[in-house]
Amino acid sequence: MAVTAGMVKELREMTGAGMMDCKKALAATDGDMDKAVEFLREKGLAGAAKKAGRIAAEGIVVTDLTADEKKAVVVEVNAETDFVAKNEKFRTFAADVAAQALKTTAASMDDFMAEKWEKDPSLTVKEELSTQISIIGENMNIRRFEQVEEENGFVASYIHAGGKIGVLVDVETDVVNDAVREMARNVAMQAAALRPQYTSRDEVSADFIEHEKGILMAQIQNDPKEASKPEKVIQGMIQGRINKELKEICLLDQVYVKAEDGKQSVAQYVAQVAKENGAKITVKKFVRFETGEGLEKKEENFAEEVAKQMGM
Repeated sequence: MAVTAGMVKELREMTGAGMMDCKKALAATDGDMDKAVEFLREKGLAGAAKKAGRIAAEGIVVTDLTADEKKAVVVEVNAETDFVAKNEKFRTFAADVAAQALKTTAASMDDFMAEKWEKDPSLTVKEELSTQISIIGENMNIRRFEQVEEENGFVASYIHAGGKIGVLVDVETDVVNDAVREMARNVAMQAAALRPQYTSRDEVSADFIEHEKGILMAQIQNDPKEASKPEKVIQGMIQGRINKELKEICLLDQVYVKAEDGKQSVAQYVAQVAKENGAKITVKKFVRFETGEGLEKKEENFAEEVAKQMGM
């Protein structure tokens, strides 16, 4: 399979590896992107692939909550340009979409788009979107939404960078006061800033752990100095690196960004707030949307530049 500049660009953005390394990886794996990522990782040339993919599309992430904070929704609405994403009409439409998504019982985007538009039942959501496209003059898309409900506590929301990132945090608690709400907001800010993939290591599958161990073993075997160490030492190194990775990808295991000692984990911070307020608190889950995750905006000039540099 011929390796294109676009493929090299995609792999580079996913892994952070150099252009030539990406080209070699794709050539060695016959253009298979997933295998190319693993090839680079085994050679120690890349970290874990960015789960979210490339952040390229414009738009906004919006959240909405019920008055009692028991239910919330996060929605992503896309546009072609940042100019339109900042347009007041676009933002008002996105807020209206969120308000409807908070109440919907639709189980899929197709079902949601087929619903009657709450503000004008003569139209469906899809038809209202088409109307807004005509008014605003740019292609738009209601890409996704997710609801979170918590009867035994509340849902906290946080919007970062004017709508580039939106986070919901499901908090089960028997005490709801300003201090607990502040804790939940801080945890949401943590999720926005550090992009965890899981709430806790309990969510991480055994298959994922075994897969990562295989990658780490390959890295060690590719390093003569490390490969010569005793098996027991090698296994200890692998487990240590797995633990380090889990502390990076699991929200509750991450170092809390506001920790005064620079060591306190998010879980320890939550436990501290619980103790101070005589509460039982569990952060059950979080949802994080970032505008344009996994979408690609046209960047022909950059692709041409890559091709030129690599003689493709």
